[in-house]
Amino acid sequence: MAATNVQIEPSWKEALEPEFSKPYFNTLIDFIKQEKTDGKTVYPPGSLIFNAYNTTPLDRVKVVILGQDPYHNPGQAMGLSFSVPRGVTPPPSLRNIYKEIEDSLDVPKPNHGDLTKWAEQGVFP
Repeated sequence: MAATNVQIEPSWKEALEPEFSKPYFNTLIDFIKQEKTDGKTVYPPGSLIFNAYNTTPLDRVKVVILGQDPYHNPGQAMGLSFSVPRGVTPPPSLRNIYKEIEDSLDVPKPNHGDLTKWAEQGVFP
């Protein structure tokens, strides 16, 4: 896959284009394709692989959230760190984030785990 084929928000595409043409990137693409061919489950779904980049353009990034391990249960991964789709119970890591925000800032916990609105406001997950 050449850089021109990567479906990603334009500002990120420009910034990351040099990476897309490096051998490791093609190796990653080939590996993921082979895993899928071998019947293995890959998260997030292909359409959400660059969800964080597509939701938070580079020039709008204000905060970066890094996670150690991606979610690996069906229906959880949505391409945003710590985020799960509405209707999916927030995992312990996200509940801990919500608790810290509630305790520190007196902001009530949301009743869902979808962090899309955060991403739209500049939180790059």
